[in-house]
Amino acid sequence: MVLKKVNDFCMTICTVNGSGSATANSLILRAIFKMGIPVSGKNIFPSNIQGLPTWYSIRVNYQGFVGRVDHDDIIIAMNPETLQSDLSYLRTPGLLLYDKDIVVPKVSDSITTIAMPVTHLINQSKTPANLKIYLSNMVYVGILAYVLNIDMDKIKEALFQHFSGREAAIDPNKKVIDLAYSWAESEKISSSLFELKPMNQDNGYIMTCGNTAAALGAIYGGVQFISWYPITPASTLPEAMNEYLPLLRMDQKTKKCNYVSLQAEDELAAIGMAVGAGWSGLRSMTATSGPGLCLMAEYLGLAYQSEIPVVVWDVQRVGPSTGLPTRTSQGDLTFSYFLSHGDTNFVILLPGSVFECFEFAWKAFDIAEQLQTPVLVLSDLDLGMNDWITHEFAYPETPIKRGKILWEEDLSELLKNREGDWGRYLDIDGDGIPYRTVPGNLHPKAAYFARGTGHDEYGCYSESPHVWERMQNRLLKKMDYAKVLIPAPIFQRENKKSKIGIIAYGSNDIAVKEAIFLLKQVKLSFDYLRIRGIPFSKEIGIFLEGHEKIYVIESNRDGQLAQLLMINFPYSAGKIISIAHVDGLALSANWIVNQICKKEKIKNASK
Repeated sequence: MVLKKVNDFCMTICTVNGSGSATANSLILRAIFKMGIPVSGKNIFPSNIQGLPTWYSIRVNYQGFVGRVDHDDIIIAMNPETLQSDLSYLRTPGLLLYDKDIVVPKVSDSITTIAMPVTHLINQSKTPANLKIYLSNMVYVGILAYVLNIDMDKIKEALFQHFSGREAAIDPNKKVIDLAYSWAESEKISSSLFELKPMNQDNGYIMTCGNTAAALGAIYGGVQFISWYPITPASTLPEAMNEYLPLLRMDQKTKKCNYVSLQAEDELAAIGMAVGAGWSGLRSMTATSGPGLCLMAEYLGLAYQSEIPVVVWDVQRVGPSTGLPTRTSQGDLTFSYFLSHGDTNFVILLPGSVFECFEFAWKAFDIAEQLQTPVLVLSDLDLGMNDWITHEFAYPETPIKRGKILWEEDLSELLKNREGDWGRYLDIDGDGIPYRTVPGNLHPKAAYFARGTGHDEYGCYSESPHVWERMQNRLLKKMDYAKVLIPAPIFQRENKKSKIGIIAYGSNDIAVKEAIFLLKQVKLSFDYLRIRGIPFSKEIGIFLEGHEKIYVIESNRDGQLAQLLMINFPYSAGKIISIAHVDGLALSANWIVNQICKKEKIKNASK
């Protein structure tokens, strides 16, 4: 007898891009979330507008492990073109729901099949011809609601939320869902394999994507200027800002916007505008992906050399070149680390959750202004575009930190105390960070040249070897303070006697945590360190020194983080073992377990 799996399965909906399935999939995901059950949704979509296959995977797990898995327990087949390959991911015992008009090959007896009368139900609903392709997806919403015991009230709440209460849009969708539910009920369609039961674990949580979280974090952090050029998967970040800025950053008295959001003609213009805005004293940012970051490299070198604060979000996708625009990776780390020609040191933040996308968005502005330097935030498509459960966001408790910025009275006092000696690039405090003025400061000594060329402490052009070396060494000194400002790594100790460690970063965090849980089943325990920012802090060196072997998990081909750790901690290089992989999909916990078990020469009993 097969036991029913409650709140622990993965289902994938197989459709065609541009068919309107996104709405149906969102309803299912949000209804499950509203039942208080840990859940996540991953959209695997092509880089065209319409016609190619698309998949949407929903993972439910009562323990909170909602990262990607390598299999499906349930498949909803709406695309005959991919059915054969889709079935290869369906493990037994499993559940297959399919459009009745699709010819289904013979499947295992341990696969329960449900033929959905999509055409019949759509005709019964009297849906207008131009809407049939879109509302067809609501059939599987209704049938799944009955089969899996999804609360219909939660479905209706999700409908209301999705269509912002517009009855003209809600009613036709609800009609098809109700018809499909009634059909399943009348046919006594049920599954003895899978079921959803309310857990009420949604209190204090919301569901959103990393890009929206980053947009809100930037707004809460006082963003004043954003320039951007559309690129997948980063575009939804500025688009979310354009949605929320008018609501949150409108002067209530004058009804005027106190921000600028500008779509540029290309990535060069976008970063050029952002750097210019940062120079003028605005909290400035842009958002892009790998190809755009390549084009922005020279301007970022200018911002580094002339010490202009600006924030750049890189929502990573698979490269090089055009690569796979709609697939995820962590392939931009070493490029970001060594960005621009010459000797540079960029601050890099590495959010590992939707909540950290929000948090790091406002912290990035503080860090950029305090250090007077560009800050890169490396997210990725999996984190940025997919929906995740997260703690509710709160307005930052700490005040905005603008760093060493001088206005008229500040500059007068400084000149008085220093007998008239002040220069834009003069290290007065010995921490490598000078004082700056911005346009609008009317003090007669406030003006200076912001140079990308060689210059001395007073902004005067110089080709002196001694001046160049002195100024470059001062820029490097900033990184000591950067280590204090960036988010500290998070350490998870599993066993005081453990001599083996795991290091990861970014969105792989959720898969690594599940992998550590699974590895306990084969009597392996690991300490875990998640890096959240660069430059590397002393805690990372201590972690490396304290373990005999360290596995570095990441979503790229060449083990980029492992390379950087070896460069920065050469005495520990022999301990570092790279476990890296990129195929456009998020790493799964089971893949990580398999790789570590192979390295440890232990059979994986967790499958």
